[in-house]
Amino acid sequence: MVAPTEVAIICPRRSLANDGKPTHDEWTGKFDGKDYAVTGNPNSDMRSYTKIDDHTLGFNVKKGGKVTTSGRVVVAADGKSRTVTVSGTDPTGKKFTSTAVYDKQ
Repeated sequence: MVAPTEVAIICPRRSLANDGKPTHDEWTGKFDGKDYAVTGNPNSDMRSYTKIDDHTLGFNVKKGGKVTTSGRVVVAADGKSRTVTVSGTDPTGKKFTSTAVYDKQ
């Protein structure tokens, strides 16, 4: 078995920007707490993930060396859902928090 900190993960992400235009960014890294570059996102240039336990990842998003967003991803013990909690400051300086629950289909 290979530990998650030993494997590089490629994580493409598509979303909508505040102006409604589609965006695509990509992060390639490991779950070792180190910063790895993000491409294609004007609001972040580095991202790090840390394995907290078998069901939980912590993450930080940075822009210009400053943490702008942090949070956790928790996968339920039965693997049927995950909860993502996020807090941070948007590019205009406004603070935000978010919680999203995703069910496996």
